[in-house]
Amino acid sequence: MAAVEKKASIADALDEQYYQINLDILESFSKYRPPLDLFRFKEDVARVLPYCRAGERLSNEKVEELAQLVEDGLVFVSRADHPVYVKHISFQLDLVLVDKNLHETEIADIFAQALTRRLGEFYQQPVAPVFVKLWTDLMVLTEYLHQDPHRVRALVKRLHTVHTLENHSFNCGAVGLAVHVKAHAASYEAGEVKRKHLDHLTCGLFLHDMGMSKVPAFILDKDKPLTPDERAKVQRHTQSGFEMLTKLDLRFAEVEECVQDHHERLNGSGYPLKKNAADIGPLARLCGLVDSYCAMVSQRPYAPAMEPMKAAAALAQDPGYDPELTRTLQALVFAQGKPK
Repeated sequence: MAAVEKKASIADALDEQYYQINLDILESFSKYRPPLDLFRFKEDVARVLPYCRAGERLSNEKVEELAQLVEDGLVFVSRADHPVYVKHISFQLDLVLVDKNLHETEIADIFAQALTRRLGEFYQQPVAPVFVKLWTDLMVLTEYLHQDPHRVRALVKRLHTVHTLENHSFNCGAVGLAVHVKAHAASYEAGEVKRKHLDHLTCGLFLHDMGMSKVPAFILDKDKPLTPDERAKVQRHTQSGFEMLTKLDLRFAEVEECVQDHHERLNGSGYPLKKNAADIGPLARLCGLVDSYCAMVSQRPYAPAMEPMKAAAALAQDPGYDPELTRTLQALVFAQGKPK
């Protein structure tokens, strides 16, 4: 018991400067060439000292010694190497669930990098084998948020500022989940939001625009007004996305609603079916709102980014959007912008 308490006190004392790594993290490294500098806590002098340099070739004896030191809780990684560590973990995202030494903000960095990369890979090749990898990472996110849904607030602080399809998808997923958590706080706190619903909602929010992967890049990148034919190609993305769901075996009601109806508007001004309020589900309303908001606050080829509060206020004045959700979005944006 005393040894455990001693290890905990060591970790607490070093937490601001170092990550303490465990065996799961060590096993994710190259066995003989760790990808970043490792440090060892020397108990006799109560100091952290260099153990090996990034890329240094380790002998078999040192590999065995390193494993034992890690098991004893005596091996650390410098937080100065945070970008390298984030990149490493982002390729094996489930490690965020076992590394208890990462701060919430650091985990948010990892999710932002990992999910944006996975989304980009999927949009380049929107086929089942690539999608499976994305789905796996999204399920890591929902497992993480199911433990504490308020963790999503850190993701919203990591929105991309430049509009690309993968950047926009990450932004919409993060903001959409944050608005949903805030709007249904009592249900989340009571444990009434089922994990399966969270899984499907998350997939719908992150992938609502999957049909855009079928739109030619020259149209998406155009900095001038679209021609009628180009606009028709863009507006077809909701149907294209819906058709992709069948091929990917993603016919969940929450995902279908987000993909097919996120451009419908309560006053009948949307597309593709010009539905009115009574025919637009709650998740489509949510997805439509965050899709517009995230587009407005990012730099696009044809428009500069708006201030978040101004964008949220403009949407609150638009009769096409759900007024309760726009108020929730405004409250979220205001809370995010408050100085600490």
